[in-house]
Amino acid sequence: MCGIVGLHLRNPDLHPRLGELLTGMLCEMSNRGSDSAGVAVYGDPTWTPPGRACVSVLEVSDGPDAVRDAVGTGLDVPVSVSVLDATYLVAAEVAVETLRAAVSAAYPDALIAGFGNDLAVLKGVGDPKTLTDAWGLAGASGWQGVGHTRMATESAVTPSGAHPYAVGPDQCLVHNGSFANHATIRRELRAAGVHFDSENDTEVGARFVADRLAKGYDVETALKDLCSTFDGFYTLLVSNRDSFAVVRDAIACKPAVIAETDDWVAMASEYRALSGLPGVEHAAIWEPEPEVVYAWTR
Repeated sequence: MCGIVGLHLRNPDLHPRLGELLTGMLCEMSNRGSDSAGVAVYGDPTWTPPGRACVSVLEVSDGPDAVRDAVGTGLDVPVSVSVLDATYLVAAEVAVETLRAAVSAAYPDALIAGFGNDLAVLKGVGDPKTLTDAWGLAGASGWQGVGHTRMATESAVTPSGAHPYAVGPDQCLVHNGSFANHATIRRELRAAGVHFDSENDTEVGARFVADRLAKGYDVETALKDLCSTFDGFYTLLVSNRDSFAVVRDAIACKPAVIAETDDWVAMASEYRALSGLPGVEHAAIWEPEPEVVYAWTR
């Protein structure tokens, strides 16, 4: 049992409140999973400065100045590093893949938790309230956020096992449930050259979707392909900088609810995570149907 939340803001006047609203949603899901948590925030100008690539990094023992100098070696532009609890946000005015490669070269054993031009991914072990306070999440702004509270069933309680899984540029996936055939699909992806950071079944789903998106699928087609390939019980939320999509397994075993207004679209494992959103009393609210992909584009 885990908790999923997601919020896509249509009204720019609400962008300054993204972190505040996402914090309330995530903390409402604490009793669905309190061993670890994570968030993906799109568009915060402090965490992901406009015009710069950003890489979210975990499992680094050096201080921020040392990380800045190590990653900056070989790059011809300044590198900035900010620290939010255990997550380092490394930013520079270069291509995303160039910065990601520089981080990996400097810290080959570190965990790349997310990367893109607009995406900051924060993960940690502990209860959601403690972690959101440590991140200062309530002060974040942006147009979209995704969060997850984890009750581990498939792998160890570590930062690498926490969601979201952000394995493609400006992409992330969160998951409630379990994939029964993840080991087989992991072997197939590894044989095709795909690298894995954990033994978590969710990472297999994230790598599968990222592979399909890299091959030119849109998110709806990628998720339909996932539904026909993966066995198990699941509710998934997949996002990138411009889209937000939800799908459930064939028997809709895991709970989910979607709410929509002119100002925002939101989803959560339970309605109580949506109850504090502005104007929710006027929202269209429904439970997503099995294997139907619900997608919105910015």
